[in-house]
Amino acid sequence: MNEVKALFFDVFGTLVDWRMGIARESEKVLSPLGYKLDWFAFADAWRSEYQPGMEEVRAGRIPFSRLDILHRRNLSRILPRFDIKADEKTLTELNLAWHRIDAWPDVAPGLARLKRKFWLAPVSNGNISMMVALARRNNFPWDAILGAEIAGDYKPKPRVYLASCEAFSLQPSECMMVAAHSYDLSAAAAQGLRTAHVARPDEAGPGKGERAPSIEVDVAGGSFEEIAAKLGV
Repeated sequence: MNEVKALFFDVFGTLVDWRMGIARESEKVLSPLGYKLDWFAFADAWRSEYQPGMEEVRAGRIPFSRLDILHRRNLSRILPRFDIKADEKTLTELNLAWHRIDAWPDVAPGLARLKRKFWLAPVSNGNISMMVALARRNNFPWDAILGAEIAGDYKPKPRVYLASCEAFSLQPSECMMVAAHSYDLSAAAAQGLRTAHVARPDEAGPGKGERAPSIEVDVAGGSFEEIAAKLGV
C-alpha cells in the first residue's frame, strides 16, 4: 500500500447522489410545464438506460460519444413512457441535470484529507465538462480529470483504467481505484490497480446499493473519512 501515489474515483453513485439529484432537477425543469411525475421513477428510468447506452460504444456498434450525448439519446427513449413532450431548449436544460448533482456529505471532507497524501482524479464514464461542473459544484479538489473521454471508451474496458495510470506516468500498482461498485473495482484490479470500496447502500433507492464489496479489495469503509483513516491520512 505504501507505493500507492494516486487515487482514482468513480463518480456517479460513489461521489454524488445521482438519484436524488436527477429527481430534483427533473422536477425543477418539468414541473413548470405542468408535469407531475414520480420523479424518482423518472430518475431510475433514465439511469436504467445508462449501461445499455454505453454498451453500444463498448461493443463497437457506434463510435465513442461523450456521456452527455448518450444521456440525451437515453432521455429521448424514456420520454414516451412518461408522456412528456417538450421543446429542444427544455430537453437540453434537462440533460444538464447530470451536471448539477450534489455529493454525498462525507465526500468533500474525505477528499480534502486524501489530497494531503495522494494525487486525486475522477476516472468516470462522465465527460470532462460534466466532471468540471460537478467538481465546481461540490468542491472536489482534483489534480486532473481522467476517465472515459481521455481513453475514448467506457468502463469497465481495460483501456479506461490503464490510460488514467499512463496520464499520471504511474504504474497500475501505484494507483488505487475507489468506487461503490464491485464490478468497477474488479475490472480495475484485473489491470493491476489497487482497490478501495466505499459503501453506498441507498444509491439506487432505500437498500438498493452495495453495503460491502462482493469481491476482495485492499480497503473498504462506510465513508470517505473512514477510507482516509485506513489509508493513513
